[in-house]
Amino acid sequence: MIPIYGIDDPGFDAALKKIVDRGAQAPAGVEETVSAIVAAVRQEGDAALFRYTARFDRLELSAQTIQVTSDEIERALAAVEPEALAALELAAERIAAYHEKQLTETWISKEEPDVHLGQLVQPLDKVGIYVPGGKASYPSSVLMNAIPAKVAGVGEVIMVVPMPDGEANPYVLAAAKIARVDRIFRIGGAQAVAALAYGTESVPRVDKITGPGNIYVATAKKQVFGQVDIDMIAGPSEILIINDGSGNPAHLAADLLSQAEHDEIASSILLTTDAAMARRVQAAVAEQLEQLPRAAIARKSIADYGAIIVTSDILEAIDFSNRIAPEHLELAVDEPFDLLDGIRHAGAVFLGHHTPEAAGDYLAGPNHTLPTGGTARFFSPLGVDDFIKKSSLVYFSRDGLQRLGDKIVTIAELEGLTAHARSVSIRLKKD
Repeated sequence: MIPIYGIDDPGFDAALKKIVDRGAQAPAGVEETVSAIVAAVRQEGDAALFRYTARFDRLELSAQTIQVTSDEIERALAAVEPEALAALELAAERIAAYHEKQLTETWISKEEPDVHLGQLVQPLDKVGIYVPGGKASYPSSVLMNAIPAKVAGVGEVIMVVPMPDGEANPYVLAAAKIARVDRIFRIGGAQAVAALAYGTESVPRVDKITGPGNIYVATAKKQVFGQVDIDMIAGPSEILIINDGSGNPAHLAADLLSQAEHDEIASSILLTTDAAMARRVQAAVAEQLEQLPRAAIARKSIADYGAIIVTSDILEAIDFSNRIAPEHLELAVDEPFDLLDGIRHAGAVFLGHHTPEAAGDYLAGPNHTLPTGGTARFFSPLGVDDFIKKSSLVYFSRDGLQRLGDKIVTIAELEGLTAHARSVSIRLKKD
């Protein structure tokens, strides 16, 4: 049963610390295991990549079979039922439309006649997206990672997806086709991340790696960061709901469970100003748990990392939420837009009683790759900006350097960098 607390209750601080710290440290041995895999793939290329794929995915690969063929993709597309295909296509359209609004352009300012300043905006050349595979089906992850990259103008989008025992998920391949992924490799785990970061004989080296994965994938992304860019280090999923006593308790319970079914260390928190609503939601969670196919996972998540917290007022709930900086924040109140000015930190905000977090996961349009574990304090959702780079543009005419050069020389000399100063002063001499 999901526990109910008051913020001042004895034991509440310890319960909250357990929730907040649940993804802070990788299990023992993970760092060392991943380091060995990354080093082997970096040194041996395909040989290590194929060896680890055979070991972990029970799949023998070669240079000829590692890449998914166009015929396989077309067969997957044909195997997807029309209703599912239509839903994926609609989601893709909405995701593309939303991310197109994020596009920025190169600009040059000529406010000063003798000095022009600007910014050159260019897409990355190559991006790798990681998609969980096997029996799991995450076509939404394909859409959310590949479409912003394509909108940004990335030259080539490379997808890696593990296929244990050779089993390819048709929905994932169909989503890749819809999202215009350029190449797909049937590899996963830390070895796939290393292959994308360093390149092998078969897998091209990329400039950035995005997408979710298990603890080994997340750790590998952390270890190769700097060699390539990454989106973020994703932790366990989480939802926080602010409620003013209005709405349907069954809806709130369903939203809490939508995160709890992800995995055993997902976190689901409800903040409500109404103690009676807290009890009704607690009962509804218990009732709905019995109906879930993933009940065992959700039950452990709710018991270990779930909480219903009764607050004195909405302002206290908002303050608490800002301290947590949740991945998903639902404002399940009658007037949600009235609360927005108080929200400082959240990966995504879902407003009102008819906007479940799942709408954002799949079809609304904004990206579902969000900062977790309090990192919404400084990280943003995945978007077009993650797939571009910016270069500063600086132009001085002769007159511009004559006008500002003395001050440049002064600052360079303050720092004791004589050659810097001379590179300007030598140009200030009269011919």
